[in-house]
Amino acid sequence: MAQVGIVLVSHSEKVASGIKDILEQAVGEVNVKAAGGMEGEIGTSLEKIQEALQNISTSEGALIFYDLGSAKMNAEAAIEMLELDNVHVVEAPILEGAYLAAVEASIGKSVQEILESIKKEFPEKG
Repeated sequence: MAQVGIVLVSHSEKVASGIKDILEQAVGEVNVKAAGGMEGEIGTSLEKIQEALQNISTSEGALIFYDLGSAKMNAEAAIEMLELDNVHVVEAPILEGAYLAAVEASIGKSVQEILESIKKEFPEKG
């Protein structure tokens, strides 16, 4: 069953891969990619985000969770450059938001249903 994809964009490779590990261990099989750090340094890489988006199934849509402002800017630029539809940068805490999205994606919810759940759970961000 195809499910909504999740991309984790962090300034730290360890943070992005750690959250990916949490999602995979807690939720099970999820459609998630980590895009963190810049060549062993702190920062975000437009190329890593594009690669993650190209290597994740986006047929059901995808959600991008990020940690800091420049990560959001790079995520938005990657979506625009790749001309992707139904891919959304989400205003929610990276760990809690991605966890909620992973649980809902794992039970077959649509990208729009997941976005609504996130807005309800994190109204101050959404």
